[in-house]
Amino acid sequence: MKINGKQHYLGRAVDQDGEVVDVFLQARRDGNAAKRFFRRLLRSHGGEPRKIVTDNLRSYGVAHREFIPEAIHDTSQYANNRAEQSHEPTRVRERVMRRFKSVGQAQRFLGTDAAVYNLINLGRHLIGAEHYSNLRISAFSEWSRATA
Repeated sequence: MKINGKQHYLGRAVDQDGEVVDVFLQARRDGNAAKRFFRRLLRSHGGEPRKIVTDNLRSYGVAHREFIPEAIHDTSQYANNRAEQSHEPTRVRERVMRRFKSVGQAQRFLGTDAAVYNLINLGRHLIGAEHYSNLRISAFSEWSRATA
């Protein structure tokens, strides 16, 4: 995405259920940027993943070998679809807001938006109707408490 005419890259960590774990905006996509992103993920979420899925960018391989070499690193063609599909709501929000004005604003918005998206967007196809209804009620009551 472009912010003030400069290209920035959105790093997004998504878990196996499709929930956004972390969003990180950076000006570069080199080895140091990938290491910074991996370090941030490992520090904030503890534990090491069994498998990571990234695109074919070589800098992710550098960070993988340095921080979590025992994890499986998958770069196959369609494995990254979950993370790429989670970019779509961000693109829509970005168009509605008519672009972000600063990196700080974008980082604040994207972090909050991911948390709200995880709360409101439930995997309807994975659960029964009654359980889904209960989850929706609890999500909206949580939202009401947060916004009150």
